[in-house]
Amino acid sequence: MSKPAKDGYLAGRVGLFRLRDFRLLWFGETTSVLGTTISELALPLIAVVTLHASTFQVGVLTGVTWLPWLVVGLPAGAWVDRFHRRPLMLICDAISFILLLSVPLAAHLGVLTLTQLLVVAFLAGVVSVFFATAYQVYLPDIVATDDLTEANAKLQGSASAAEVAGPGLAGLLTQLAGAVTGLVADAFSFAVSAFCLLRINSPDIPPATIERHSTLFAEIAGGLRFLANDPFLRVQAVFGGLSNLTLTGYQSILVVFLVRQVGISPGTVGLVLAGMSTGGIAGAASARAIGRRLGTARGQRISVMCATPFGLLIPLAEPGIKLGLVVVGGFAIGLGFVCGNILKDGFRQSYCPRHILGRVIVSMQFVNYGAIPIGALLGGTLGTALGLRPTLWIMLVGLMLGSLILLIGPGRHQRDFPARPAATA
Repeated sequence: MSKPAKDGYLAGRVGLFRLRDFRLLWFGETTSVLGTTISELALPLIAVVTLHASTFQVGVLTGVTWLPWLVVGLPAGAWVDRFHRRPLMLICDAISFILLLSVPLAAHLGVLTLTQLLVVAFLAGVVSVFFATAYQVYLPDIVATDDLTEANAKLQGSASAAEVAGPGLAGLLTQLAGAVTGLVADAFSFAVSAFCLLRINSPDIPPATIERHSTLFAEIAGGLRFLANDPFLRVQAVFGGLSNLTLTGYQSILVVFLVRQVGISPGTVGLVLAGMSTGGIAGAASARAIGRRLGTARGQRISVMCATPFGLLIPLAEPGIKLGLVVVGGFAIGLGFVCGNILKDGFRQSYCPRHILGRVIVSMQFVNYGAIPIGALLGGTLGTALGLRPTLWIMLVGLMLGSLILLIGPGRHQRDFPARPAATA
């Protein structure tokens, strides 16, 4: 059922920022994303600089952050449908706040270990699975159905900007006050998120009452079955999984490579990663125009396949001017993949039947995000066995070859993605 537009919203004339509840949700989520982006660099920096972790251990640290998508990813979507969303999100914010503050506290007391860092990363990942799933379900409670596209665009734009600012802030905080300071900033970002959620006036719509004739696991299997039977979604899931495997494989050792082999400071690492992340902003800004001009399916293929060869510049990095090769390669990858993901997400939201959309999304996330810890472990293992630069070559060549998967299946002949699935699917 479509949700009526909120009072005070002048459709077509004033953006969603006029809505107080959306502003609060947007500000809280943007602040939280900024904090999380800081932590994504602060955690490996703590491992490398403070705990002197090995390349393999840094890869494991990245892997355990995403491992929860393999452990609780599939049931999370069904469980979220059974609870009120805002209380669940508040609980997630509170747990994240406590977990992240435990690291600087332990460091201050001189008892911080890599084991604690791994446990915190894993538990924070579990909480993130539930928050991210609940957040996607809660957004339609805040804005009208017709405004969801604008809402997602604003949230994606601010998230991309946070990904640019986060590494720079993390590097600066590490340079000035130590790597653990980044986790303090992330902890308080969750406090801001909780504060904003508490001030939202929109009623917390109860979970829909759905008559169930099967178990939770049977419902999960239904989403997986729909994904496996649909030729368009199946190709997208395999492509996403392989892309995340190779992307994470190189990203999990990139900080170690830049600090130990290229020889740059943590502050410079933050600036380099920030420069790479600007590609995501460019991709978000250009996605609609590319979809209109080239078509949604063709636009995704061209964006990704033209971007991945630039990744081969990253292993060529050296101190000095050649450090710019990392920024150019990362910028191109970010542009191509963010643009492609936006076109793919729009297709998926309109293509899947509404009654199974959540389970299909979670099923695809299980494949896509489940590949991330595997890629991190693979990157750490190969980085230890073969060296950092050879591993970067392997992963980035794999990323380029993996884009060819988009040439498989019925989508390779189409300008645009279909509007609805075939009757057999």
